[in-house]
Amino acid sequence: MEQHFITLLVRIAVIASLASFFVRFQDVRRLLMFEDRTLGQRMKLAMWFAIMFGSGVALHARIRSYDFVDLALEGSLLAGLIGGYATGLTAGLIIAFPTLFRHEFASLPFYAGIGLLGGMLRDFAADKQFIWQTSPLFDLHLLRAIQQRRNLKRPLFNLALALSIVAATFLRERVARSFPGRIFSLYLPVTHPPWLSVLAVYASVYFAVTIPIKVWNNTRNEIQLEEQKRLLIEARLQALTSQINPHFLFNTLNSVSSLIRMDPDRARQMILKLSNILRRLLRKHESMTRLRDELDFIADYLAIELVRFGDNLRFERDIDPHTLDMLVPSMLLQPLVENSVKHGLSNKVGGGTIRIETRVDAGRLFIRVEDDGVGIPESKLARMLDTGIGVSNVRERLNVLFGSNYRMWIDSQPGNGTRIEIELPDTAVAQVV
Repeated sequence: MEQHFITLLVRIAVIASLASFFVRFQDVRRLLMFEDRTLGQRMKLAMWFAIMFGSGVALHARIRSYDFVDLALEGSLLAGLIGGYATGLTAGLIIAFPTLFRHEFASLPFYAGIGLLGGMLRDFAADKQFIWQTSPLFDLHLLRAIQQRRNLKRPLFNLALALSIVAATFLRERVARSFPGRIFSLYLPVTHPPWLSVLAVYASVYFAVTIPIKVWNNTRNEIQLEEQKRLLIEARLQALTSQINPHFLFNTLNSVSSLIRMDPDRARQMILKLSNILRRLLRKHESMTRLRDELDFIADYLAIELVRFGDNLRFERDIDPHTLDMLVPSMLLQPLVENSVKHGLSNKVGGGTIRIETRVDAGRLFIRVEDDGVGIPESKLARMLDTGIGVSNVRERLNVLFGSNYRMWIDSQPGNGTRIEIELPDTAVAQVV
């Protein structure tokens, strides 16, 4: 009898290990996340259950002493419970197939029926989340719900699942006693097994069904948290980008309005350039873009500013050709160039030059935006990364995309201009889009 209890405990350990091992496969993780699966997905899920549990049944069919690896009932019920009728029926048939070589002919129809029972339980659940919220421990929700007169749907499902496990186990043992050698039995091979042994059998089957659900639900929760985090990051990036575009549009329209009366031809040129920029913005929804496209955008933007500043604004580029197809955050350069124009050169007599440089060094992408304008006072420079509208926006987006795997710094001297440098991991950038 002691050996019998050890076998039952080992069965629980085996199924917990199988559940933890198979959920490591990306295909299994994706299938577990779906609730409304296509027929192909249900069949694929059935194959995974067949591999998970059928291999143990095959081993038990060959080596009869390995009772702890025969988890046909649990696997068939889980397949139907997680995947529905088609998954449960298919998995039950495949899982039971190796038993035919041991002449256990009752196994095939029995485990197919258990798979269908799992599908019925799935349909009984008013909310499919009830399945994933099943706990291996005794559920007190039913008692609390009755006492507090709350919604009984979830505790009733848990009760139905427990009763179904008991009924399936009882039926298997009755079939095993009525047709000896035609189906595997967990009972002790005696006419009247001790009641403690019978209770241990039912408990082991219950835990062998509910523990995998608990393991898989933990994995589902982790995936859902990661997905929510990804969506939150995307929403945050969109909000930050939307702060930049209206800001840029507002400044450009101000420039157009100042030229409409004085120089209508130049105003028309600015409107044409602005339409080109807006058309490009409307086409782009990605958080990343090629550096080549970002530089083209800057060229159009400065073409607008050149209309306003004339020869007082000059633009130079020193671009490493190897960096042109690297990926950078969208609208990375425009706020920095706009700051150079607005704060560095617009207040300088005779204007000045904006220079953009890019290079690759030791697997890192370096970008520099420099002007020879009036510079930034030291009192403001310390707060520039946190308080400057354009600069702080760029910094926050870099934080969202790269965490601590980037650098951004500002160097400025009053009367000698400002230099902003950004260091990005070019290999990491290429994986973000």
